[in-house]
Amino acid sequence: MAVAALCGNTLAAAVPPANANATCLAPAKPGGGMDQTCKLIQKALGSDMQISYLPGGIGAVAWNSVITQRKAEQNTLVAYSGGSLLNLAEGKFGKSSVADVRWVAGIGTDYGMIAVRSDSPYKNLRELLQAIKSKPSNVAIGAGGTVGSQDWLKMSLLAKRADLDPKIMRIVALEGGGESFTALLAGFVQAISGDTSEASLHIREGKIRVLAVLSEQRLPGLLADVPTAREQGFDVTWPIIRGVYMGPQVSDADYKKWVARFNQAMATKEFDQLRAAHGLYPFAMTGSDLTAYINKTVEQYRTQAKEFGLLR
Repeated sequence: MAVAALCGNTLAAAVPPANANATCLAPAKPGGGMDQTCKLIQKALGSDMQISYLPGGIGAVAWNSVITQRKAEQNTLVAYSGGSLLNLAEGKFGKSSVADVRWVAGIGTDYGMIAVRSDSPYKNLRELLQAIKSKPSNVAIGAGGTVGSQDWLKMSLLAKRADLDPKIMRIVALEGGGESFTALLAGFVQAISGDTSEASLHIREGKIRVLAVLSEQRLPGLLADVPTAREQGFDVTWPIIRGVYMGPQVSDADYKKWVARFNQAMATKEFDQLRAAHGLYPFAMTGSDLTAYINKTVEQYRTQAKEFGLLR
């Protein structure tokens, strides 16, 4: 955390500060990946930026607020993740499309992971999946969102690779990663499907055990000793872009100012260090390039959702 503070102070001095009254809106409760995204941006762009929370519908409440009531707010950034894009692809944001907001920046990549408490009897991913296969009612799995959410899809893909019917799993729907870890530590669920950035907040305390990361290769840092799902015989990867968008009627001038600010910040070594301190991995894209990337990603998610019969 001292590294994050030092990098944040250095970077904030080098990058023009956030506009007065700027807000980063986290569409979830505190403690999860959306919260981490806003805290990273706050440190990178200046402490004057405020963080507010608007949970509900795994991002749907914040999305609808921005496109209906806050569409022209030039100083409001809204955190998003791959889960937001999946929900958009599945129609969980109503009839909305990628074009309904202005995509400002992608600031890092997260990865899916599966975790249990440190005192859990499950020492690896295969043991957990075998326990689910033997007696699914005994293994409650916490997930941010209901059927069709990215946390649900991660577990469903793993189940299919283990020759399990995803429908037998006992998934407990929660509002984001912060709530999932709270439920795990309290013993309300036996495992969680979540993200590595969220796990990085808890692994230092020694209270959780990450069974697998859903990346192509092992990750550096705190999770360096955690095997990938592929290493354990389950060919599933799940990268998660994180970043921010703005309302659809923000002026071109204001939008370009924010894009330029992020381009300047993300070009520095200090930002790389700050991103790593918040449990994220390198990814930096803004403006029209990001919008094209988002369009492509949403189409890929739509194809995947079709395979599971999730499209509305």
